[in-house]
Amino acid sequence: MKFPVIPADREIFETELATYWWSDDNYLVSLSKNVLRTVDNLKSNSEVIQKITNNKPVPLLIYLTDSPIPGKEAREISTLLLPINYSVMAMVSKRGLGAFIMKLLFSLKKSPIPLKAFTDEHDAKAWLLSKIQIKSM
Repeated sequence: MKFPVIPADREIFETELATYWWSDDNYLVSLSKNVLRTVDNLKSNSEVIQKITNNKPVPLLIYLTDSPIPGKEAREISTLLLPINYSVMAMVSKRGLGAFIMKLLFSLKKSPIPLKAFTDEHDAKAWLLSKIQIKSM
């Protein structure tokens, strides 16, 4: 999987967990970092996202990297923060990683937002844009 180039023509937001920027199509793009997710860094990351988005859930295109498997508390807080930060999420990763993360987070209950894993970024963008258009109708 090829990661996107961080654009030089717009504001970039850095957190311990990811690099963020707004796409031309008005969704948030995230390039995740290989860092263990903890309750503290997930909460801190969420605070930054809330500032970036003016406290509104937004569509997210996330490029996943391999990172250590988070503990149970971090997984639980991650699922709680998901609908606070994002309205829909397309995950781009190497084969199997996105599906593994979805299974890890949502094996016992359904995702609170539309969420789909992809290995192809063009498919991910098309799906995300279709979800955005449906919500705006």
